[in-house]
Amino acid sequence: MPTAKHVSSALTRCRQAMSTPKSFPHAGFLSQLELHGASACIDAGTPLSAPLTRVLMAVDENGQAATASLIQLLQARQAVWQASFDTGVVADELRRYQKFAKPGQPSPQIVRLRQQQAAARQASSQARQTFIRAAAAFARDAGITVPPRVGLEVFITNWIDANVPTAFVATE
Repeated sequence: MPTAKHVSSALTRCRQAMSTPKSFPHAGFLSQLELHGASACIDAGTPLSAPLTRVLMAVDENGQAATASLIQLLQARQAVWQASFDTGVVADELRRYQKFAKPGQPSPQIVRLRQQQAAARQASSQARQTFIRAAAAFARDAGITVPPRVGLEVFITNWIDANVPTAFVATE
């Protein structure tokens, strides 16, 4: 029969497993792009979509590659991904504690969790704003036209999901 110590450690392991973030799906491509640049990504063994290849080879009017905008866009998308995860973890923890809270004055634990939730929401909003700015710069630098009646954030998120590889493996 398990003791209280075993049950407590099992619950701790369960919470840690729940709070382990899923990895950013485009992390491999982003790290390869940051480390080796666009040419290495094009020459890698993973096939790239035609729109992504055009973006990686595109040069703006200043002679700068659109790759820098793509890197900033993917970094901002990763920050939104992480902020979304953090917000969810804090909300789950707060729900868990509030479920058994007694009426009246909230406990210090609940107050701390509410403060964490507010901070996570603020970080999420800032990450989203950064993503929207990066998306606008990327669309401008890459020459991508956003269709009318479609939000920039939605369009660029769908563009990333459709064109940036998730299982990127470079052959060296």
